[in-house]
Amino acid sequence: MSAELSIMILNTVIILIAYAWVYPKLAGKNINKVAIFDCVTSGLALVIVANKYWGQGVEFNFLQFEVNWFWFTLITYSIIEIPIALWYFKAALSKEK
Repeated sequence: MSAELSIMILNTVIILIAYAWVYPKLAGKNINKVAIFDCVTSGLALVIVANKYWGQGVEFNFLQFEVNWFWFTLITYSIIEIPIALWYFKAALSKEK
């Protein structure tokens, strides 16, 4: 498995656990709490990836650009999270009505 794929799978798993289990139980519909918890979960992804790639000099290929582990993790985390976050808030707001 490539390093890029393993990071994207890690990001996906963290995001799915966060939005399917952690956020509904701990944050509910409160956007501010979700934002705080999201900083923690994205930080968790960065810590896990840093544990493996910090100081290794590994370059990651992102849309024909070479980036380091930090930017690759952060950018892919954001890209994976945005549609799930939009779905989460849309579902939370529709339950309010």
